[in-house]
Amino acid sequence: MPMIRFDDNPLITPADVKPSRPDFEVVCVFNAGVIRLGGEILLLLRVAERPRPQPGELLAPMLCPDDPSKGLEVLRVRSGSPDVEEIDSRVFKYQGSTYLTSISHLRPARSKDGRNFTVADTPAVFPACREEEFGIEDPRITRIGDRFYVNYSAISRMGISTGLAVTRDFVTYERMGIIFVPDNRDVTVFPEKIGGLYVCYHRPVSGMFGRADMWLATSPDLLRWGDHKYVAGTRPGMWDCRRIGGGAVPFRTSKGWLEIYHGVDDAQRYCLGAMLADGERPERIIARSPAPVLSPEAPYEREGFFGNVVFTCGAVAEPDGRVIVYYGAADWCVAAAETTIDELLASVR
Repeated sequence: MPMIRFDDNPLITPADVKPSRPDFEVVCVFNAGVIRLGGEILLLLRVAERPRPQPGELLAPMLCPDDPSKGLEVLRVRSGSPDVEEIDSRVFKYQGSTYLTSISHLRPARSKDGRNFTVADTPAVFPACREEEFGIEDPRITRIGDRFYVNYSAISRMGISTGLAVTRDFVTYERMGIIFVPDNRDVTVFPEKIGGLYVCYHRPVSGMFGRADMWLATSPDLLRWGDHKYVAGTRPGMWDCRRIGGGAVPFRTSKGWLEIYHGVDDAQRYCLGAMLADGERPERIIARSPAPVLSPEAPYEREGFFGNVVFTCGAVAEPDGRVIVYYGAADWCVAAAETTIDELLASVR
């Protein structure tokens, strides 16, 4: 594999993050958006937290569904109840409706060396509307001019949509609203216009006939997206046979656009691979990883809140050709691995 893990992984664990309120506990910190900001690396962390459960209790924290402005409420049910279907550590069903066992928000962390991070004590972006009832997850950061555009998955009983916020300083954020309706996630916005339009990869999921494949869309203003084109799909019998989706924000190379994406196999194992796309027509994939560039092998990747997962929302491409990929491991911590543009290009066929 062309990626080398940092020796000091994991870099951030739940023990490093202060809960947003005293009656909550942080259970996961992972899937961070990434940007180089001056002399610092800034991570916008997904922080998942919950009330501390009693033995035999399942909890689902959420915004008040009748009036989100009232803040959080908690559904409490007994494990083993005939009305309950326990799916995994992340999800359960109660009386036929699906709930999450934690609620996520976005929190900044900063580092001078890219390894030792100081995590903010309070959230930067917290669920605030009915489309974000069950939380906001998996941010990606795209810098365009002097603004930073943060897209994220907005989770609610209506489905998984994609929200957009913009900031200049990672202190104040302007919410721009929902840019993709359910079910759609893994949006990665390109850092420059192509043909006079903004471009993104996205991953819609349809019902009877559709697969979890990647598409491209364009926009005149980052809000209204259309001209959708199919990009790439799952590959039977391979490491990405079950679903794929965008990972890090694409970056331009001398050969075209390089996208580090995630794939899932039939064993629910999440790995990372690379795609090389045409520089002027990024819906056209030139080459793709026949094997993962990073697979869950380390103990902190195999065991955690949801094991056998490496999942990225951001990477930093340095001027010297190095690429640092920050990723969520086993849905509970933040880790990093290093490679080069040349090694990634050599890994695709």
